Parts: sequence; structure tokens; C-alpha cells
Amino acid sequence: MIHTLFPTAAAPYRGSPVHYHLLLTDHCNLCCTYCRGKAFLPGEIPAGPDLDLDWNLPAELDLDLGRLYAFLARDPSPVLTFYGGEPLLRTDLIREIMAHAPVERYMIQTNGLLLDRVDPDILLRFSTILVSLDGPRDLTDRYRGSGTYDAVMRGLRRLQSLGFRGEVIARMTVAEATDIEEAVLHLAGCLAHPFTSLHWQLDANFSEDYRERDFARWAETSYIPGIRRLVSRWVEEMGEHGGVPRWYPFLDTTEDLLHKRPSPLRCGSGHANYSILTDGSLSPCPIMAGMKAHYVGHIATSDPMRLPQIPVGGECTGCHLLPFCGGRCLYASILRPWPAEARRTVCATVQGLHDALAGVLPAIRGHIAAGRIRVEDFAHEKYNGCEIIP
Repeated sequence: MIHTLFPTAAAPYRGSPVHYHLLLTDHCNLCCTYCRGKAFLPGEIPAGPDLDLDWNLPAELDLDLGRLYAFLARDPSPVLTFYGGEPLLRTDLIREIMAHAPVERYMIQTNGLLLDRVDPDILLRFSTILVSLDGPRDLTDRYRGSGTYDAVMRGLRRLQSLGFRGEVIARMTVAEATDIEEAVLHLAGCLAHPFTSLHWQLDANFSEDYRERDFARWAETSYIPGIRRLVSRWVEEMGEHGGVPRWYPFLDTTEDLLHKRPSPLRCGSGHANYSILTDGSLSPCPIMAGMKAHYVGHIATSDPMRLPQIPVGGECTGCHLLPFCGGRCLYASILRPWPAEARRTVCATVQGLHDALAGVLPAIRGHIAAGRIRVEDFAHEKYNGCEIIP
């Protein structure tokens, strides 16, 4: 059982630099089926007695940049991630902020369509670039629109030609059309891009769409078995080639399993990761923009080193998986858009991930003992935009 691997419960902590998502714009140049494509479906707009939605939140960044710089200056080592919408639609703001903000490390989450048009002096300043790509061409274009895969690949090839030396993370969204094994191995084995790392996130429990989905059957018959095969493949790579492939849902969790330590919410939202909204309000998570009841402050009045820490609550608090997954998603734990039986299907995917990783721990320890890999090979930057638990 999982409690034998984690002897104590996780408590929120700040053991790394605080990361801030800065929402530059709500506009996007794509309409992905799992994002903008669902924005106007019934039930997509969250409901609840305590949300106090802010319908006047600006669509574009509308704040005093001097106040932003003063806020960030009170943090000795802030990490700033540009976020949207599509943040590369506002390279003017990116350039301005990079020129004046008291920040040494920048990251960006982008759909990748504009990577081939951004000035090199901007691109090469990022320490990490997360690029949305869902797997092979047909799958990516099915979710995100015809021609998307090739356009993103053009941008990635340009990034490669510029000699980018930072981390490039493929950020995949996974749903019923996804064969997770095929999608991950395609991106892991493709030589036409400079990805150094992979991450994937399930399109699950974000909107009131469960009744229209085939998620439970797909999770049981396709996704969970695919995860088991991928975990075995991941460990085989360690033995055959040395080193640890940077597949974040496995990397971060296995590091903690090896050290027998529990984790707070693994994406960092509400304890190591905060979002600066377009009006300067502070939210524990970028997808909680507009949920005023859950804001934690404002850049004009808040101390970045004393922001409230927001624990995951509800049914997660009594779950045996909590030390492993940390609660999976703060937004979903508050809104609970899927009914209880559907939420249990999501938890079953987390259980499947845990069991697969726990099952290969002896083999991983064997590779460490034989000198094929080191415990240090699992080290990585925490809270870099990967949710970790899909």
C-alpha cells in the first residue's frame, strides 16, 4: 500500500524558488478541441456559490509595469513564466518586461505556432520553453487544427538552429483519441525537434463534459495499460543507454519514491507557483483566473514571500494517494465538475501510475547500484509548468 512508501503526510512547503505565471493575454491563435473548442459549451463556465466570478478581468495585460517590477523585486529569486492565451502574441510586452524586470530566469508556455517569427534575442533568454504538441501529426491536428503539427515543427527546427541550450518540454494534452504509448514514443524518438523532456496532462475533470465522454472505458482499456508499458520502456532505457529519460510524470514521482518522501500539490499551485492576472490580481493557479473568491492578493499590496498557501481540500484529504499525487489539481478539487463516480476514474489513473512506478523501483535501484544511473539523474527543476500527475 502507498502509506508504506510515504510514512508521513505531505505539508505545503517552499523548497525552491517561487514561480509566477504572468498572463499576458487571453487571446489565442488556435481553437483546440480540449480548450477554446469547449469554451462555450453548456456547463463550461464554472458555477458555485462562492466563486464570485470577475467578468471584467481584462483580456490583455493592463497593469502598471512598475508595480509588477516592485513586486518581483521583493522576491530574491523569482522565476517568471509568460502565459496566455498565447503569450507570443504579445512579444512587445515580453521584450519590455525582459528589459526591466528584476528577474534572471524566464520561462514560457506556448502553442509553438510563432516560434519561427520571434527575435532570437528573446528566444535565447528563456531557460525553459514548454511547447504544446500532442503526439504524431494526425493526432495533434485532430485536437488542435489541420497543419498545426507541421507549423510547430518549423518553429522547433528554428529553435534548434539558433542553438537554444535550455530545456524544451513537449506539453501534451491526452484524451480518448490518444494512444499514450504511441504519442509519447513518437515525441521521445523524433529527431526533428529539440525536445529534452516530455509531459502530458489528461483532459479530465476540467468541465462538465463527462456524460458526453468515453473516458472511463478508455482509461481502463487504453491509458492505464499504456502507462504500464511506458514505465517498463522507461526503465529499459535506463539499463540500455544509461541516464534517465525526462518524462515528467515518471521523473518527479519516482524521485520522491526513491527518497520515500511525500509531496504537496505537485504543480506547485498555491504554495510554490502563483499567477499574476492581467489586472495584477494574484491567483493560486492560472486556470483560476476570474475566480475572485480564491485570489490570494494583488501585486500592489502583497508581499511575494508571504502569499497565502492554499491546500487541496475536500475528498483528497482522506485519500491514501494524497502523499503520492499531492491532490492532483486545485481547480478541480474546488469545482468538482465531474460527478463522484467519474472523479474516481481519474483517481484510478493516478493509482495505475503509482502501482506501475512502485513495481519497477527494485529494477531502478538495481540500475543505481550497478552504476548505470545515479539518484542525481532524477533531479530537475520543480514547478516548471508541468502538473506532474496527469
